[in-house]
Amino acid sequence: MAKKAESSLKNMLLALTLIALVASLALALVNNVTKGPIEKVNKEKIAQAVAKVLPAYDNYTVDTVMVETKKGEQPMVRYTAVDAEGNLVGKAMESWDDNGFGGRLSAMVGFDAEGNISGYEILASSETPGLGAKADTWFQKDGKGNVIGMNPATNNITVKKDGGEVDAITGSTITSRAYCRMIATAYSAFNTEK
Repeated sequence: MAKKAESSLKNMLLALTLIALVASLALALVNNVTKGPIEKVNKEKIAQAVAKVLPAYDNYTVDTVMVETKKGEQPMVRYTAVDAEGNLVGKAMESWDDNGFGGRLSAMVGFDAEGNISGYEILASSETPGLGAKADTWFQKDGKGNVIGMNPATNNITVKKDGGEVDAITGSTITSRAYCRMIATAYSAFNTEK
């Protein structure tokens, strides 16, 4: 019969170290295997969002611009779309606001060449299902809080409760305010020169 290992501090530390090493190696392997496919899916999701929020275009370029937020200047990814002749069709921005009811709310926000909102696509949200999660449709063209076609330069894109022109999601004013701030941040990136 095999001799049972003595329970000592040295043996316990050795066993714990071995377990931690095996777990770390397993996590690194899983990360290595899934990293590529996850990046591919995320790139496809972004490309689909850009296509959904902008008018028809032939090509787009990607750059990063600095925008002013409550936390100071932050980088924002911007997609500038052009037609076959190289004329500006519109710009889309990966915008966000950290003060939604459930935390960070992020979306791809598109503007046509004149600065009118051409569309948006929610990229990430932790808002309450049935309330704040309605942001994916509420502000769309057929939604009650429709912002499509509005221009932040000429329209007051804040909720009506705050004196603006946008109907807030019923029971979810915090999310609606975050959404409007997210549009304002995207619009500042729209106007930022390279």
